[in-house]
Amino acid sequence: MARSAGELLHPTSLPSGVLDYQAWLFLDWMQKAGLSIWQMLPLTAPHDDLSPYQSISAFAINPRLLPKGWAKQVDNKAFEKFLKKPPHWLHDYALFMALRAQFNHQAWYEWPQSYRFRDEQTLAEFAKLNETALLTIKKQQFYLHHLWLTLKHDANAKGIKLFGDMPIFVAYDSVDVWANPQQFKLDENLQPTVVTGVPPDYFSATGQRWGNPHYNWDVMRADNFSWWRQRVEASLALFDLLRIDHFRGLDASWEIQATEPTAINGSWVKAPGAELLNCLQAEFDPLPLVAEDLGIITPEVVALKQQFNLPGMSVLQFGFSGLPDNPHSPNELVENSVVYTGTHDNDTSLGWFNSLDQGAKNWVLSQLNQHAGEMPWPLIVTAFESIAERVIVPLQDFMALGSEHRMNTPGTTVNNWRWQFDWEELPADLDERIYGWVNKTQRLNGLKRDLSE
Repeated sequence: MARSAGELLHPTSLPSGVLDYQAWLFLDWMQKAGLSIWQMLPLTAPHDDLSPYQSISAFAINPRLLPKGWAKQVDNKAFEKFLKKPPHWLHDYALFMALRAQFNHQAWYEWPQSYRFRDEQTLAEFAKLNETALLTIKKQQFYLHHLWLTLKHDANAKGIKLFGDMPIFVAYDSVDVWANPQQFKLDENLQPTVVTGVPPDYFSATGQRWGNPHYNWDVMRADNFSWWRQRVEASLALFDLLRIDHFRGLDASWEIQATEPTAINGSWVKAPGAELLNCLQAEFDPLPLVAEDLGIITPEVVALKQQFNLPGMSVLQFGFSGLPDNPHSPNELVENSVVYTGTHDNDTSLGWFNSLDQGAKNWVLSQLNQHAGEMPWPLIVTAFESIAERVIVPLQDFMALGSEHRMNTPGTTVNNWRWQFDWEELPADLDERIYGWVNKTQRLNGLKRDLSE
């Protein structure tokens, strides 16, 4: 694997927040900066809180990414051809979105019984009465996928890979659970019997109760993990590389009885991760996955990751505890990994550094490149100089922005997922500065710098 460098920026953080010419301008800028990986958060459609990690669908692209005037750009003949052999998930998704509108955005498990339990005649009558609305929803997805595949083609032509993100669990209020209830641990009333989360730890005395329904692994195993195979296939059509969020859930998950108000009372339940990954590897070889293995990771999770030779993650902001075995420490990084200055859940690196006391700041600086300039550049350059094959830096860090520009603050529900940059905020020589360090640390990965305007 060639050494490479990239950046983290969700498409909603582009100046326009949509898939218009700004996305292609960004590709041009990346090429000039020598960056060959564009990582982003899940592209899927979020709920009203805008979190891409709790999506309405595991397959549909977020309609908020549609540019203005998109409907006039649709090739009707191509759309008609698309409808003759549509993706397996499209009709259920269109039905689900039209029904959400019909029932004032109520969760599906609060809909009238015939809709909740997917009575065939009721759904067929609804689809007939709402044919135009369903057609518009399908047309949105057709155009979004066309746009994205065009962007991917143009990125790949420049030597840039697109790096996606897949949450391990899906939202209860999603078309995935509504259309495939047998794949999840639900009772006869379609209510979850157990929900996801993590147990109490140093950061939370009550743990985290996420509330997603758990997979019914016995059912999934019986049909050779067809839902997972379809999900991964759809994602790999859009991306060159895919991160599995909360990878440890493929080894074991914390199951909490749905009646429990917190995550205190739960248990670790094994998952058939090796069987699933074997199945995926047989279909998609090589399997271009990255394991998000942050947090407290067991030897079994490490073994699962190593069995399939999957790179894990390290985050330099976590690397200054002074403990000798800290996997995020600059001296403990490994080759088969993706190293970050920070992630979408972290403060910006400058914000994080400024929050430290002076003693901690001095300690951090003593561990970093001394000739890289002002923070956060010592952190960025140390990541570039590391042994790790891939390095990803959030755009906010390249821009040396403070805490007010962070993407997400875990545990909060306001002012998240909304950050956007402006071209005028980028220093004029930023691409040259990045390119210099990428080149010096042998991370160009064959990328040719195009300086044409």
